[in-house]
Amino acid sequence: MTATQENFKESMNDPRKDTMGDSMADTGADQAATAEDAGSLPYEELQSALQAAHTQVEEQRNQLLRTRAEMENLRRRAERDLENAHKYSLERFINEILPIKDSLEMGLQVVSEDATETVDMDKVREGMDLTLKMMQALLQKMAVREINPLGEKFNPDMHQAMMAQEATDAEPNTVLAVYQKGYSLNDRVVRPAMVVVSKAPLS
Repeated sequence: MTATQENFKESMNDPRKDTMGDSMADTGADQAATAEDAGSLPYEELQSALQAAHTQVEEQRNQLLRTRAEMENLRRRAERDLENAHKYSLERFINEILPIKDSLEMGLQVVSEDATETVDMDKVREGMDLTLKMMQALLQKMAVREINPLGEKFNPDMHQAMMAQEATDAEPNTVLAVYQKGYSLNDRVVRPAMVVVSKAPLS
């Protein structure tokens, strides 16, 4: 017997060959069983799973649409509130200042030429004083502060010098007179006070 014939005989008698053959047979059987199981799913179950997937997608789509609608409503509401804030921002101030206007109109009515009785100037003065107090109270309520710097040091941030006047009884840059009072709103100057400022006399 030749060497080739002996090797072939040994390979045929090798027990490992039987093991490999059995393993390949088992794998093929498993794959066939898996394919058979997949192909054996009832049509109703496949249809039910597909319907459930479609339902889930539709629910997510509806939720997205609702979220977009809510965001759009919020945006429109914010724009409307902002527009109203700009439009009616002075409403409270108007309601506060109207009584002062009413008081002035009543005072003018008292001193009008159509008045048939003698005008009592004391009452007119009293009415004007009351009107001024109402205006001052309103300004204070609105955080408006009066700038009346008579006798103070000149401050270019709050005062506007109309002229400089020599003075021997005041230090230079002292406010000698106030032509027109100034006003600030929340510590921000709205109108500077117009003043006369002292300067050192010429020697």
